[in-house]
Amino acid sequence: MSRVKRGVTAHAKHKKVYKAAKGYYGRRKNTIRTAKQAVEKAGQYAFRDRKRKKRTFRALWIQRLNAAVRPFGLTYSRFIDGLAKSGITVDRKVLSDLAIHEPAAFQAIAEKAKAALPA
Repeated sequence: MSRVKRGVTAHAKHKKVYKAAKGYYGRRKNTIRTAKQAVEKAGQYAFRDRKRKKRTFRALWIQRLNAAVRPFGLTYSRFIDGLAKSGITVDRKVLSDLAIHEPAAFQAIAEKAKAALPA
């Protein structure tokens, strides 16, 4: 029986790590041990930050909405309450986009929300 050399498999595995570590600084890009650690840590950060990105954007939309409804004599929380009471179901992302690009449409929504609130 002929012997099996495993260099090809190891080389393929290393190549995959090096490809992922492309652009890293110093040994992290060309030494397998450190590159492997760096790539693994980068993956952990990426996983965590995909979740965090959603939180960050939601917070941004809320801040934009709060600023946009102030001229109509509302706060963000009263605006959202008014939307719920008037039966308007538009998410914060779309509302924020409307406030920036379609002020007239946003004003109509804000007025409906304000009308649904008790005086």
